[in-house]
Amino acid sequence: MPIAYGAFVFRFMGGSMGSVVGEKIARLFERGATQRLPVVLLQASGGARMQEGILSLMQMAKTVAARERLRDAGVPFISVLLHPTTGGVAASFAFLGDVNVAEPQALVGFAGPRVIETTIRQKLPEGFQRSEFLLEHGMIDRITSRLELRRELGLLVRHLAPRPSAHDA
Repeated sequence: MPIAYGAFVFRFMGGSMGSVVGEKIARLFERGATQRLPVVLLQASGGARMQEGILSLMQMAKTVAARERLRDAGVPFISVLLHPTTGGVAASFAFLGDVNVAEPQALVGFAGPRVIETTIRQKLPEGFQRSEFLLEHGMIDRITSRLELRRELGLLVRHLAPRPSAHDA
């Protein structure tokens, strides 16, 4: 079954999102909408590419707007949160999937636990920002190991993929 697929590469600059990455993610959502292809996006990111300044931060709004156009087209988005998914990626489209899947023990959140604890001057709950905590608190829908991910994504795509309507024929 055809899909529109994208993946962050954490080995390259921590999977950070700058203006080029933001453009590619926006185009991925737009391709999914125009071609009626379910979008599957694997994220592993340290967040916005700070050396690009405001241009990097603008990608958060740009990608969310493109994701909304995909939703308006009635085409599903399956968001896969890998370890780690943080910063601007987590704060923009990462949690906006029709189904949000995370790998076991993935760190997912805007800022890291140490930054949060330092800022609020409180100890965080055990496992805070880990996929199991997020599942328990309704922030994600499933936890799937990388070994099972292909099978799981196949099931989700088959279940969620838009069906051709009478006027599409």
